[in-house]
Amino acid sequence: MPLRALSLFILLLAAACTTEDSSEKLQIAVIPKGTTHEFWKSVHAGAETAAQELGVEVIWKGPLIESDRNAQIQVVEDFVTRGVDGVVLMPLDRVALVRPAREAQQAGIPVIIADSDLDWDGRLSFVATDNKEGGRMGGEKLAELIGGEGKVILMRYLENSASTTRREEGFLEAMAAHPGIEVVSSNQYAGPTIEGAQQTAENLLNSFSEVDGIFAPCESAAYGMMRAIQDAGRREQIKFVGFDGSEKLVAGLAAGQVDALVLQSPIAIGDLSVRAMVKHLKGEAVDARIDTGVVIATTANMNDDKIQALLSPDLSILGE
Repeated sequence: MPLRALSLFILLLAAACTTEDSSEKLQIAVIPKGTTHEFWKSVHAGAETAAQELGVEVIWKGPLIESDRNAQIQVVEDFVTRGVDGVVLMPLDRVALVRPAREAQQAGIPVIIADSDLDWDGRLSFVATDNKEGGRMGGEKLAELIGGEGKVILMRYLENSASTTRREEGFLEAMAAHPGIEVVSSNQYAGPTIEGAQQTAENLLNSFSEVDGIFAPCESAAYGMMRAIQDAGRREQIKFVGFDGSEKLVAGLAAGQVDALVLQSPIAIGDLSVRAMVKHLKGEAVDARIDTGVVIATTANMNDDKIQALLSPDLSILGE
């Protein structure tokens, strides 16, 4: 090759390498349980905030419906094939998602489990609320509201959903500490949609004419139950504690249709998960457990700055 041509080739190769290096970002797949509930929008906003500050790329993709295990498995498998640098997985089933998570790890892709646990010890870290403590706090609040005596209902969410199962366990432990309280139903599941939750709630209210308090362990279940209580005209007779916030649940709290909401920080779940993954990819140590906190919101404290930040999270980074 002539010297001049060789020089030109080297310059072009150097330019190409420089362009590639400057534009290449770490790609982190963030896979939620679903994408329709407001909770997941807040998780997404937290993940994007961390990504922009750290100069990495977050690829957000999850199933449309939170009961679609096969869809979430397929999303994980697709990202493994794509060869992303890391995966943050929020498994909708603590058992069914073990295999794809393990396959990602075996492909050399580190996996952080967030929001809801997985029956697998290969994760890099678990980033989530202390869900059992949140359920216990919700139970203690309900016990306080009904004066430590009466009949209560636990409307569960979805089988094999680790996060809500832990909340339900915490709630029942709290109830067991109050001998004057009887749990009259704890085996009915709301399912992943608001419509299904409202139908289950209506069936429960029709089955139990005497109910003093109700606990629902997630956003969709809480909203479905709130609507059912209102439609049945039983708001004055039933104290109601939900879990998570949404625009409609916050409005319900302000209007007195909900007595209390147990609040986690979905923005922190997304943010801290991405930050932990970037730390690991840069060779830094990461804590095996990262607790993102939990508080109780009531009409009395809902205007406090800390509570407001959780009730009305800033989603502007998503263009909302």
